Amino acid sequence: MDEKMKQALIDIVGEANVTDELIDLVSYSYDSSEISHRPDCAVWAETTAQVADIMKLANKMKIPVVPRGAGTGLSAMAVPVKGGIVLDLCRMNRIIKVSIEDRMAVVQPGVVYADLEKALAKDGFFFPPDPGSGKSATLGGNVATNAGGIKGAKYGTTRDYVLGLEVVLPDGRIMRTGSNCMKSVSGYDLTRLIVGSEGTLGIVTEIIFKINPKPTKTATAMATFDSLEDAGRAVTAIMYSGIIPSVLEILGRECLQAINQNTDLNLPEVDAMLLAETDGYTQAEADFQIEKIIAVFKNNTPREVKQAQSAAEAVDLWKARKSAYAVLARIKSHFMLEDVTVPMGRIADLLKGVAAISEKHAIQIATFGHAGDGNLHPQILYDGYDPDQVGRMEAATADLFQLAIDLEGTLTGEHGIGLAKAPFMHLEHDEVAMDIMRRTKQMFDPNNILNPGKMALEV
Repeated sequence: MDEKMKQALIDIVGEANVTDELIDLVSYSYDSSEISHRPDCAVWAETTAQVADIMKLANKMKIPVVPRGAGTGLSAMAVPVKGGIVLDLCRMNRIIKVSIEDRMAVVQPGVVYADLEKALAKDGFFFPPDPGSGKSATLGGNVATNAGGIKGAKYGTTRDYVLGLEVVLPDGRIMRTGSNCMKSVSGYDLTRLIVGSEGTLGIVTEIIFKINPKPTKTATAMATFDSLEDAGRAVTAIMYSGIIPSVLEILGRECLQAINQNTDLNLPEVDAMLLAETDGYTQAEADFQIEKIIAVFKNNTPREVKQAQSAAEAVDLWKARKSAYAVLARIKSHFMLEDVTVPMGRIADLLKGVAAISEKHAIQIATFGHAGDGNLHPQILYDGYDPDQVGRMEAATADLFQLAIDLEGTLTGEHGIGLAKAPFMHLEHDEVAMDIMRRTKQMFDPNNILNPGKMALEV
């Protein structure tokens, strides 16, 4: 790091909040993806004014800045591929305000999702998106990726709950978007433009979230199917039934086999297992909904249908789904966890296509995910130290993305594009759309210093 630049950063945030030590640079060179690149330095900011001053300096010197939260992202959007400054926002971690009467919470970007949930719980409220990494992921990262989770089918994603933002632009100006109101149609919706932009347009320093009263009762059921088509039809029929489950998850055969090989759960090795949860404010409400879902299961040739009769039984039913990620991550030295998404009526086609890709490339792919919104997670397991397996993993990944697009789906439902999926943007977005995205990036960031290299936005 240039000493003059380093001193200028120290003048902004203090010597204790700037580092170019090798051990720190290595720590900031990667996120939860398989891609890494070292920055020139890392800086911890604690105020919006500091973020603004850092951006003014970086813009003047044309030095890249990569905003970072907890580093739980799976698409390398926090990897400083062009070096420069990693701007760590985890110390901006205050819950500024919770207003139950306004159904609103105001937070800084470094607040961990689980900490907001804990703060809201005492008043019987919650922030619904519920990402899988919620125990460690920061809310600024949730906004940057438009994060979702297992409750997406009923409750949507982060974008559905962001009322307004404070954003530091690449030139250091501070912009406020949205409002404190549940409804606003005043001007262009800059809030929704920033949400999901992966830190390429501005750095979020304050977030106004809509919050919901939390249902107090749940009901849970499970069904297994010997046919992917039957499981797919069951998912479609549930959505036609008038019931929207709070959770509807699927585990494919490869996933069930892998769990059995590494745990004592002794799951049935069928083509698909569906797990459903309903919620409500009375147990009768939750039970009525789960009974409708069970009826759908039974009408679609299941091998087995089981309803949890107690909280303990519900926990047992969810063990398989909740163990999937961790179990699969232990099988090989490396894994690639994707999040392709298709219309719900094409889930069976996606599962069959994943199995064909696995066979074609002789590589293990275990699939689980959110059947309730068509967002599945094919997890490719491989030995990252074996060049042949790495090559087969890369070829299988490309085929997965093409399959999703062929099924009228999308490259990503919740993980984002980052670096990992940038080469495939052209599969989903035509040249006109890509041109508009690139022009938008240029308008916000003419010097291309903010999270450069991501989302195929380079001209």
